[in-house]
Amino acid sequence: MLIDTELWVICGSSHYIVPELGPEVKFSYASHKAVKEYQEAKALGVDTVPVFVGPVSYLLLSKPAKGVEKSFSLLSLLDKILPIYKEVVAELKAAGASSIQFDEPTLVMDLDSHQLQAFTKAYSELEASCSGLNVIVETYFADVPSEAFKTLTSLKGVTGFGFDLVRGTKTLDLIKGGFPTGKYLFAGVVDGRNIWANDLAASLSVLQELESIVGKDKLVVSTSCSLLHTAVDRINEPKLDQEIKSWLAFAAQKVVEVNALAKALAGHKEEAFFSENAAAQASRKSSPRVTNEAVQKAASALKGSDHRRATDVSARLDAQQKKLKLPVLPTTTIGSFPQTMDLRRVRREFKAKKISEEDYVKAIKEEINKVVKLQEELDIDVLVHGEPERNDMVEYFGEQLSGFAFTANGWVQSYGSRCVKPPIIYGDVSRPKPMTVFWSTMAQSMTARPMKGMLTGPVTILNWSFVRNDQPRFETCYQIALAIKDEVEDLEKAGITVIQIDEAALREGLPLRKSEHAFYLDWAVHSFRIVNCGVQDTTQVLSRLKIFFHFPFLFRFGR
Repeated sequence: MLIDTELWVICGSSHYIVPELGPEVKFSYASHKAVKEYQEAKALGVDTVPVFVGPVSYLLLSKPAKGVEKSFSLLSLLDKILPIYKEVVAELKAAGASSIQFDEPTLVMDLDSHQLQAFTKAYSELEASCSGLNVIVETYFADVPSEAFKTLTSLKGVTGFGFDLVRGTKTLDLIKGGFPTGKYLFAGVVDGRNIWANDLAASLSVLQELESIVGKDKLVVSTSCSLLHTAVDRINEPKLDQEIKSWLAFAAQKVVEVNALAKALAGHKEEAFFSENAAAQASRKSSPRVTNEAVQKAASALKGSDHRRATDVSARLDAQQKKLKLPVLPTTTIGSFPQTMDLRRVRREFKAKKISEEDYVKAIKEEINKVVKLQEELDIDVLVHGEPERNDMVEYFGEQLSGFAFTANGWVQSYGSRCVKPPIIYGDVSRPKPMTVFWSTMAQSMTARPMKGMLTGPVTILNWSFVRNDQPRFETCYQIALAIKDEVEDLEKAGITVIQIDEAALREGLPLRKSEHAFYLDWAVHSFRIVNCGVQDTTQVLSRLKIFFHFPFLFRFGR
């Protein structure tokens, strides 16, 4: 499909392409990639189900082009885009496709009656073109509201409906309240957005209940969403702690879980596999490395507290100005400086124990000194040390916190060709020792100007990690906040009077439903306040919130 321009933005915990559309846009069938890939798989003896973003979600997730009124109705383009979908369907039918899937994730969002009517219109128009095909409409990442559920399950020409039953637990009640006779239910009981092994016994119980509602031949076991949000295969982690490894399921293992559940539902339960899974679930629940009572108690005590700084901002600014003596419009940089190949090599060799700690510190110190001198030459007011010792703004801190594990090859696609290797938060989080004080104080000793302490905030660490699913996310975030709070206060004690706490991923954790935004923002902002509430008035705390625009972008893993 041809569109005017493209911008990539972040929604919830996924990145997706956002077309900019206007009333004059012209759509055309520009790429036959989906059909060619279907034919390629078929030639290898595999009959696949081609998957497309549904027409209504495509438009609802777009934005008005530059120069177009923000009030422009993107759904007014529905009649223009449906002919393209009909062309694609016709070509797939001619190629021998028996099924096709349309992803309509916007059905889990807050939609008005006009938007819901667009789904009815779209699939009514596609019905004739899709005749002879099994048409599946998938939703994911949240509950489907009751009105949207009614609209979805009433769509013409659709033979099956898919639901995320991991994050959409309330959808289960809607299915129990009435599911259309003769339609397939794709039950997403295996989590496609995280890396924890499925509780097979619990999932089988849910599936058996659903089977009694929709019928044995109409229930399909599925993942909650695409598996591109997880790492590929646990087998690629030979060095990962064996106990923690037994708790995990990457994409390859999730396919096995889906297959095992389907077999068990059909009466062919693999008892050994289920027993092994039950043992791993019990191990995770009882492992002393997961639970730290002191951390749990400290985090629980935070819930009823306000955690604001004791004095108002004007008083703090006055105190900071007397201490720092900065100009009216002070200058600083964001924090990290470019890392050379030699610098990366030094870090790599130190990690592999090919060079001594003394040689490593010497090399990093030389790099920091270069950065400090450069900033002084440029007459920057508040300096940074350049972060030469850091690999990633989350991984660096996670490696020094308890409750975190790291993979060697657990890469997931972030956007385009960029991949990330998210940390795994498996247990209660605490800080065994200071993480940045050594480097920040070293840098401060090289200059008379203020040196910024550079930290990643708790919400960003949470949102850019695979998070434990055995307690609410906000509890884990509070634990991380307490750990970063300790670091902030140690930096202050060491003489660092300006501290930057980056929350680049604050918006990435926003729920898809607006009705749930307030609760998330409440605990996310509270977590940030926890981090800095204990410092003196003379200590200046900064934060950096980022809005990303990337070219190009694809879906990112969920957290």
